[in-house]
Order: sequence, then structure tokens, then C-alpha cells
Amino acid sequence: MARSERPGRDRGFVTAEAAVVLPVLVAFTMALIWAVLATSAQIRCVDAARAGARAVARQEARDAAVAAAREAAPPGARVEVSREGDLVRVTVRARAAGPGPLGVELSAQAVAAAEETVGDA
Repeated sequence: MARSERPGRDRGFVTAEAAVVLPVLVAFTMALIWAVLATSAQIRCVDAARAGARAVARQEARDAAVAAAREAAPPGARVEVSREGDLVRVTVRARAAGPGPLGVELSAQAVAAAEETVGDA
């Protein structure tokens, strides 16, 4: 009958443990959501850079290539197009939202050979 001698002695421990664990679980869940959103934005940057590089390589107008890249990019992304000899390079930069220092700068580059140079030997 050791239990009946100390009724309710451990009652407050469950409440204290819950008070510590719940904020940690909420913070962990928020961190996971932020990581998924940042990863999604990075993938969109990569896709946008590829779309822009393909458009420039096909000799579409520079404005049309930038528009194609911006359409695939996350909101507020910056698109830069450059040409280095036979290669075209498109760089897409975007900021992933996050609280305080968790907002990170994302970027992606894609390089393609200009079509007018392919097959020249």
C-alpha cells in the first residue's frame, strides 16, 4: 500500500513536462516548415535559371528570356543574363523569408551553349 501513502505526489510533473515540451515541438515544427519553404524556393530558382538559359540559347529576345525566368522564379527574384563567348549564363537570386537571421539569400545559375555556335567546328 505504498501508493495510498503518497497520493498525488507526482501530479505536477506531467504539467511541467508538457510546459517544456510543447514550445520545443512548436519551434521544431516551425523550423521544418521554414526549411521546406526555403528548399522549394531554391528549386524554383534552379528551374528559373534553366528556363532563362534555354530561352537565351535559342536566341529569343533578352526581355523574353528574362520574363520566362521571372515567371518560374520565386516572387521578388532578380534575374541576370550574361554571355561569355559561346556560352550564355543566367543567374537567379531570391530571398527566402524567415524570422530574423533565418532569411537567407538563394541563388542558382544555369549555363547553355548558344544555338548559333552548336555544330561549328
